[in-house]
Amino acid sequence: MFQFALRMAAHRISSLLAVACAVLGAAALITATGVLAESGLRSRLPPGRLGGADVVVAADQEYHVAGDLPIALPERATVPAGLTARLARLPGVVLAVGDLGFPAAVTDPHGRLLPAAAGQDPAAAGHGWSSTRLLADARVEGRAPATPTEVAVAATTGLSVGDCVHITANGHAATAYRVTALVHSPDAEIYFTDTRATQLSNRAPKKPSAASGEGGMGAGTDTGVGTGTDANAGVGTDTGAGVGTDTGADAGTDTGADADADADADVGTNANAGTDADAGTNANAGTDADADADVGTNANAGTDADAGAVAGGAVVAVPRSAVVTGGSALAIRGTVSARTGGPARTASSAHTAAPRAGTVDLIGLRVFPGDRERVAAEVRGVVAGSGLKVLTGADRGTAVAPGVGSARSLLVLLAGSLAGIVLLITGFVTTGALGVAIAGQRRDLALMRAVGATPRQIRRLAAAQSTAVAAVALVPGIALGYLLADRFRTLLVHRDVLPDRLPLTLSPFPALATVLLLVAVVRTAARCAAWRTSKMPATEAVAESRSEPRAPSRPRTAAGLLLIAASCALSVTPLLQRTAIGASATSIAGIVAAIGLALAGPALVRAAGEAVVRRLRPGVSAPTWLALSNVRAYAQRVTGVVSPLAMAVVFVLTYALAQTTVLAATSDDTRTGTLGQYRLSAAALGGLPTDTLAAVRRLPGVRAAAPVGTTTVVWPYRQFGDTDTESAAALILTPAARDVLDLGVTQGGLAGLTGATVAVSSEVAGPRDAGLGSRVRLFLGDGAPVEARVVAVYDRGLGFGPVVLSRDLAAGHTTSGLDQSLLVRTDGTATAERGLTALAAARPGLALSDTAPEAGADTPPEVWVNLAVIVVLLGYLLLSIANRLVAATAQRRTEIAALRLVGTTPRQILAMMRREAGVIAAAALVSGAALSALPLVLLGEGFLDRPWPAGPGWPAPAAAVTVVVTSYVTIELPTRRALRVPPAEAVRAP
Repeated sequence: MFQFALRMAAHRISSLLAVACAVLGAAALITATGVLAESGLRSRLPPGRLGGADVVVAADQEYHVAGDLPIALPERATVPAGLTARLARLPGVVLAVGDLGFPAAVTDPHGRLLPAAAGQDPAAAGHGWSSTRLLADARVEGRAPATPTEVAVAATTGLSVGDCVHITANGHAATAYRVTALVHSPDAEIYFTDTRATQLSNRAPKKPSAASGEGGMGAGTDTGVGTGTDANAGVGTDTGAGVGTDTGADAGTDTGADADADADADVGTNANAGTDADAGTNANAGTDADADADVGTNANAGTDADAGAVAGGAVVAVPRSAVVTGGSALAIRGTVSARTGGPARTASSAHTAAPRAGTVDLIGLRVFPGDRERVAAEVRGVVAGSGLKVLTGADRGTAVAPGVGSARSLLVLLAGSLAGIVLLITGFVTTGALGVAIAGQRRDLALMRAVGATPRQIRRLAAAQSTAVAAVALVPGIALGYLLADRFRTLLVHRDVLPDRLPLTLSPFPALATVLLLVAVVRTAARCAAWRTSKMPATEAVAESRSEPRAPSRPRTAAGLLLIAASCALSVTPLLQRTAIGASATSIAGIVAAIGLALAGPALVRAAGEAVVRRLRPGVSAPTWLALSNVRAYAQRVTGVVSPLAMAVVFVLTYALAQTTVLAATSDDTRTGTLGQYRLSAAALGGLPTDTLAAVRRLPGVRAAAPVGTTTVVWPYRQFGDTDTESAAALILTPAARDVLDLGVTQGGLAGLTGATVAVSSEVAGPRDAGLGSRVRLFLGDGAPVEARVVAVYDRGLGFGPVVLSRDLAAGHTTSGLDQSLLVRTDGTATAERGLTALAAARPGLALSDTAPEAGADTPPEVWVNLAVIVVLLGYLLLSIANRLVAATAQRRTEIAALRLVGTTPRQILAMMRREAGVIAAAALVSGAALSALPLVLLGEGFLDRPWPAGPGWPAPAAAVTVVVTSYVTIELPTRRALRVPPAEAVRAP
């Protein structure tokens, strides 16, 4: 059967060419989408500055949704510093480093701010010196920093040992430092002494008792044993990082004023002769901000059975049941989870001075050769149930920068959004091309039925032939798909949508999925196209092989009308949901309507053709009468070329104008709601210095200034009896924001944005039962659960997002902890502008911008991404349409020859075909515009309060010109070629 199918295909190359092109394009698009999806799921960042660590312990930076993909958490979640000493005691561990990062930027001796190296984030550029031990093959020129005014920098900065520089670190004013070392490594950043790094990052636990020396406060290297005992009087020793030698060249001894060298420095003096309260608090101090819950049982005599771990320089011992509110909780072999932290936290239960005191970003371990897997297994046992992750090998890169790693989620979302439209279009085009090809072989199939072939053999023959053609096209199509995915990634990187360090994952899985999917589609479509011919009696099949069925299929027509009705219902979505998801329904509705047109088209075209022919005047020209009669008699053939052209029109109008309408509505919300004329930011510093707000408010002409930040929240909510989970961007505001922003508050007010409070947009307030005064449960960007009260409901959610967090609620749950920008409202005078300009110029790293830039000056990157998608899909559509028109016209050579034999001149035939092309183009434009009208009208009404969308006017005429040119060229050229063949020879040809 397969050999016979190949021989049959060899005589129908022209008709199967459209199938090959459709499959090739479909394979490229589906493979590219699969590569993006797989990269989002499996791609791994290079280890970067953790290249020298064999094992990395870090917080889980994902929110896990039951039955769905995890949601990335872009804000750095922390690890208890006390765990460092515990891991250092494991057999096989050579070195344990508690690494922390904080905003830092260097100004050279000439006053120029040195930009961060490519791929490095200024918000986490500062580290302790011990973190250099985690670099791979780093070479140090000079000596380690030994005093609080010394620093080491990357050799790529161009500085020299001995240079005096100024460093702005974690919002502190620029301070003078002397460079004592250059670190030669592509991932080197800025390194302070361990103690200075702990102080600058606000990670040092509070110390109510006096202490001398710097040693032990740093979150740096701990290679000690740390096995002291906590005696009844609270006296003990610690030979680990808490008291012993700090390898960052800042050795010191913590003597402690209360004669307790092993005392919990964060909870203060124990007033009960070393006895810790069972609730995990000391009688004099309150809650320990960073507990190691499995340091041993708390016997009321004060004995700690398993000595503590270092937490920012002090050894802590707390009971298993302790719930830590100031940082991440750790319950090693216990019950407290770092992801939940016990009960949902509110702002009032958190430490206000240093929310992340006693924590580090991650812990890096270096082990003896050959011990990596064994040590990793032991570490997993130690941290089991704590919410911490143990990373080795290629997985280490995910711990370097959570914000960068979260870009993988973007690839999954992007691939998911592309998959729907790609599968709809490729399936539609491939099925249509197969329908045209099989229709051209109906006579051959009918003759085979006449000589005894069974219906099943006919369908198998059609499927085998189509599979053979698809197999030829799949190989180059898949190869093109991998190339297309790489080019698409380059576009995303160029537009700052993806980090350059995130590579594509190339494996055979996308190719395999493409083969399985397209082969299934091709075989199913071929069997369906040959179904009618295979089921008809042999004589009837031969008689109908030169004509179309007299009446279109009623089930097919009904299905098409149902799809068109469904698209009308789907078009209502923007009226109900003024969000990007609601707008995406517009383009989907248009595509669904175009598919409905393809199904119901034969009946509609036949009815329209008959109505037009009945109204023709007697004196109409012969070519015109023939063209309209062909449209009526061959409605299925005409629909086969009208529907894809109409889909191209629908796709261009709905997809392009949906994007521009959302962009216009978003810009309108933002422009109307932004009262401040200026924005002051400091991206190069990792955040604004803390004294910037006060300095701005002192300037003449400044009427109001307020900090504005952004983060991410995960919001689980109940809908239709199920729990849905959404990750969304969130603003971070203070009550002062009401003077620089107008969110369109309809209930409550921004003055209440203090403590554990939020404001929500009206689009989500109703569906999520989050009205004024209600309490909502959210997970912040670092995974911390919070319960907050809604104090305001606003209308401009499209421009400002679905939720706004109070600054108090977000404190301690962002990577940098600094304000990202200030919005400034002035009296509009030149004096105020000059003052702001002078302030920005006097402080390296500050950038002043206008909040109302010129139109198009800052086009969002997603616009360019969507434009690229439109161009690629439209190119595929047009290529497939052109091939289908060429194949359909070439199959009419017998018809053209018969007309010539009865006296029709070539000129009349060309005139007839041109009129048919005109009818096809007009039908495609009218139907495409009609199917797009309702979705676009409702989109404009829902987003702009007017019955038309926003966007440029050129897509409509451009689509019209493209459709007309495609119709005429792809019909004219095959017709002229058919006219060059003698009519008698064309009639005899099979």
